[in-house]
Amino acid sequence: MSNTVIKIEGLGKKYLLAHRSPQRYIALRDVLVDRVKGLGRRIRHPFSGGTGGGNPALEEFWALSDLSFDVKEGERVGIIGRNGAGKSTLLKILSRITEPTTGRVSLKGRVASLLEVGTGFHPELTGRENIYLNGAILGMSKAEIRRNFDAIVDFAGVEKFLDTPVKRYSSGMYVRLAFAVAAHLDTEILMIDEVLAVGDAEFQKKCMGKMDEVSHKQGRTILFVSHNMSAVSQLCNRVVCLDRGRVALDTPDVSAGVREYLNVSREATEVAEWRNPGDLFENPWFKPLRFGLYGEDGKAVSGAVERKDKVWVEIEGVAEIPDPALEVGYALYDENGTLLWYSYQTDQMGTEGELPVLEGLCQVSVRLPTSMLNNGVYQVRLRAYLFQREMLVEPSRAPAFAFEISGRFCMSPYAPEKRLGAFVFEDWWSLKTTRDQFVENKL
Repeated sequence: MSNTVIKIEGLGKKYLLAHRSPQRYIALRDVLVDRVKGLGRRIRHPFSGGTGGGNPALEEFWALSDLSFDVKEGERVGIIGRNGAGKSTLLKILSRITEPTTGRVSLKGRVASLLEVGTGFHPELTGRENIYLNGAILGMSKAEIRRNFDAIVDFAGVEKFLDTPVKRYSSGMYVRLAFAVAAHLDTEILMIDEVLAVGDAEFQKKCMGKMDEVSHKQGRTILFVSHNMSAVSQLCNRVVCLDRGRVALDTPDVSAGVREYLNVSREATEVAEWRNPGDLFENPWFKPLRFGLYGEDGKAVSGAVERKDKVWVEIEGVAEIPDPALEVGYALYDENGTLLWYSYQTDQMGTEGELPVLEGLCQVSVRLPTSMLNNGVYQVRLRAYLFQREMLVEPSRAPAFAFEISGRFCMSPYAPEKRLGAFVFEDWWSLKTTRDQFVENKL
């Protein structure tokens, strides 16, 4: 009898992207007026097929194309690739959230998945009720759920908030409970997307340990989507690297898979600007329109960036509802997918100590400290967050682009081109001679 639990054959997923001519909405009333005008047009011309703002141009976009591979029972498969490679789309199809356009998928066993924050939870129900709801959806009896209930609550650390509606949870609490439910309920297949990036470092470490445990001791199959190559190397015994919706590499050699991911990232350094292609990230708080890395000449950066170059991260978007809790910024990752830091516009308070509130069409920018980065490939990823309330741009779907740092950080003949560690610093050393003379040397 075959021990194949996931069989993917000729899988394809097509989306139709609508492109409208840019409109610079300044307030919510402009959006409402446009919608009302569009409704009037549809009433007068019901068969025209038009919508408010003119007929959008439609473009076919294949998120997945002719994808085929099998997964054996007990395998721990890392699904890697740059943003837009099709990783999250694949997991949504496997989780039955969306249907494929072509091809087919066969699954043997029950599936627990943790994709976007909030997926699978009812916001009006309490944490306790959602645990039972998830178990029931997976076809488990109350006795099975009750047997694992205490372990779920203890792992998530939300005992005090168990009878609170989950809509009042922070994104971190949401993820902790969602992972605990997915990991502890008795399923044969566990699928985890980049959503764990929302949790803190301690919880991520705890999750990695739990996934390793359920795979080795219980023989469960794991599909793990991540940009963190250290986590992939630690957990997985096989890597499937996707590029533009196709399999670029499928190998049990995890190190080779990581190298392929880094090669794809290096090729992506030619793209240093993202523009919203349609109605992505629709919400009233902040809809990103443009995100990029720009030089002193105002042009999008491409290729390698020298350490001495002045480079800015720039974000443009629409905030229809001004909210002091809105944080917009970026996160920086190294070539292994390790988070180095993140920064928001709220980090810089106003002269009177007030928070910088975004409203209407707005643009924020900050200089990227390239002089302290070691040689290598880095990724900048957009972040938009309502403080302790909601992730407006999910980490797994966030626009991102890569750039490469090059150039020597000092002129010493002893200094290698790339030093060990994440950062390098242009230090000024003071040398005291035996004659009590001081010589300033820039090393």
